[in-house]
Amino acid sequence: MISRILTSTCALALSAGAAAADYSLTILHTNDFHARFEPISKYDSGCSSEDNAAGECFGGTARLVTAIADARARTNNSILVDGGDQFQGTLFYTYYKGAMAAEFMNKLGYDAMTVGNHEFDDGPEVLRGFMDSVEFPVLMSNADVSGEPLLADVLMKSTVIEQGGEKIGLIGLTPQDTDELASPGDNIIFTDPSDAVQGEVDKLTEAGVNKIIVLSHSGYVVDQQVAANTTGVDVIVGGHSNTLLGDMDGAAGSYPTMVGDTAIVQAYAYGKFLGELNVTFDDAGVLTEASGAPLLIDGQVAEDETTVARIAELAEPLEEIRNKVVAVAASAIEGNRDVCRAMECSGGNLIADAMLDRVADQGIQIAIANSGGIRASIDEGDVTMGEVLTVLPFQNTLSTFYVSGETVVAALENGVSQIEEGAGRFPQVAGITFTVDAAAEAGSRVSDVMVAGEPIDLAATYGLVSNNYVRNGGDGYAMFKDASDAYDFGPDLADVTAEYLAEHAPYEPYTDGRIAMK
Repeated sequence: MISRILTSTCALALSAGAAAADYSLTILHTNDFHARFEPISKYDSGCSSEDNAAGECFGGTARLVTAIADARARTNNSILVDGGDQFQGTLFYTYYKGAMAAEFMNKLGYDAMTVGNHEFDDGPEVLRGFMDSVEFPVLMSNADVSGEPLLADVLMKSTVIEQGGEKIGLIGLTPQDTDELASPGDNIIFTDPSDAVQGEVDKLTEAGVNKIIVLSHSGYVVDQQVAANTTGVDVIVGGHSNTLLGDMDGAAGSYPTMVGDTAIVQAYAYGKFLGELNVTFDDAGVLTEASGAPLLIDGQVAEDETTVARIAELAEPLEEIRNKVVAVAASAIEGNRDVCRAMECSGGNLIADAMLDRVADQGIQIAIANSGGIRASIDEGDVTMGEVLTVLPFQNTLSTFYVSGETVVAALENGVSQIEEGAGRFPQVAGITFTVDAAAEAGSRVSDVMVAGEPIDLAATYGLVSNNYVRNGGDGYAMFKDASDAYDFGPDLADVTAEYLAEHAPYEPYTDGRIAMK
């Protein structure tokens, strides 16, 4: 049986009574899976076979097979959709790119998905290969792809599917700043989400479609804005912000969250939950009821043995790499996005310290790491290379470069400019300290910047180390793109971190106040 973490549902009653022509649909949904084909720990990292056998692990595709089958059996009319970011996050993606995601999404029987920013991590080529392999539409409305030959006339803004005798319009949505978050290339122009959605709603409505679902990889905050700024959207299935909704501890809002007549849902991330939203429409296509819950995919959910065997087969080429013990952690190393994207965290200190340590003999004084690059925590005890690669999966390399103190401060301001949204640009640092006032206006939040214990000199030149993604303008760090003496081809960040851990084993994680919060 699936463990329900909600025993009561939030129901929306918008009309009295039920007409004979009412149409009911169960929307099953996932988001931000990030190649977690195998079970995960409570830290969203790898989970040992012993712990899995003991029922202490979560998620994994083999459990999703069971959970989705059980959910479908509870209704006579359902669809399964995804809110984006199937790509990136474990060695499975590093090795297989989109092929493994395509295989298992086909097996699970998805009806559609939207493009997440990480679907562009390896450029349009890998996304196109994935699209050619899946048996369902992949959508993105808020971008002009006509200039990208690999996606033009292939990547659609919206589509119509038939389910239970009714037409359902589906619209895709991707972060507007995907060009900063990933590597889509120079041929795609991303546009305003609300305008894009309304344009597709109008086309679908004109075609006679009166039930419309947006598959959005834009985050919980943007989803609420889109709902408020558009008409005709019945449901938004979200992603990107890894938001848990419901009545449980840690939830960011209700499931569904209602904005006007639009029901917004999201199901955290990594396959730890399966969203189950039950909606009813009247004969005019008006949403009259929306209720449901995210279902916890824990050890009580049986694993499909055929899927377990297939994943084990696909894992064989990776075993030697990921099972190698590289260090020992004296206690758990914090990499949770809710912490690391809002404040100093021990995982961020580890990575920034490791970066600076590697290049300090080159005259580099400051390290800045984007928290969006930190994808998991590390458990206490033996640390395997697989765990390090789960934390740092992007194959980023160390970059060294030189900028003015004024540019350093601008970079820090960029880093904290979207703290309220939990954006990945939040900076984890070494060699520098500063204070953040999150209540101040973006662009004026940073103060008391100190380098090596001395106030930063805005006119002086400082040597920095980051990763090649940030140095080339990723996560809004455009001020680094024209840095002097830039070298983007240092060692892999995961290797640097693993070696630093090994040199300091048993590694004792810590925070020391290098980022002070007002």
